[in-house]
Amino acid sequence: MSNAPQFKSLAEFYPYYLSEHSLKSTRNTHFIGTTLFFVILIIAVKNGQYSLLWFLPLAGYGFAWFGHFFFEKNKPATFKYPFYSLISDFIMFWHIISFQINDKMEEAMQKYPKG
Repeated sequence: MSNAPQFKSLAEFYPYYLSEHSLKSTRNTHFIGTTLFFVILIIAVKNGQYSLLWFLPLAGYGFAWFGHFFFEKNKPATFKYPFYSLISDFIMFWHIISFQINDKMEEAMQKYPKG
């Protein structure tokens, strides 16, 4: 992330974020973590078990960081851009479930090609 450009908006940041998730395995670990995030959130709210909310960061970040450290071998964008990164994860999740991710990845990789 030390070579990361400075971003003034989420729209500028998102293609960079995607380029940092160039491997499908990394995107998959994010998808698993974000899915668990939503499942835990729904169960906690529906059942009034608000103590479960403590597991949200563990589920979301745990799987995502695993993907970065073991598959992508890069530093998660959340360390430098925590807000943009969190929102981008939800956008990427939507792009995966709506089958837009391949087009979005292609655009991102053209803008930020890997060495």
